[in-house]
Amino acid sequence: MSKVILVVDDSASVRQVVGIALRGAGYTVVEASDGKDALSKLDNQQKISLVISDVNMPNMDGISFVKEMKQKANYKFTPVIMLTTEGAEDKKQEGKAAGAKAWIVKPFRPEQLLQTVSMLI
Repeated sequence: MSKVILVVDDSASVRQVVGIALRGAGYTVVEASDGKDALSKLDNQQKISLVISDVNMPNMDGISFVKEMKQKANYKFTPVIMLTTEGAEDKKQEGKAAGAKAWIVKPFRPEQLLQTVSMLI
């Protein structure tokens, strides 16, 4: 039974690159295009073991999404990796406060991402 990872990014190409790396490492991947889409995936999916989310997205940004997700009893302790072009320290602090466990700045190396995933999952 492979672990399920939710990848939330408004860029289809980023979701694709992340998805290829994760699937290659044996994970099951569920994709969402923004925070609202991601919340709907949490409710009707198998248990998600980890979330990788962008910060800047339309409809609902990554930090708002993480805050909402952490309100759900089933996802209170689900680890979150923020994968974003945002490198600003205040954004990182905001992400941490919302519940993100790791922060990876794009462009990223797939092996760096997989290493972070395996530490958290």
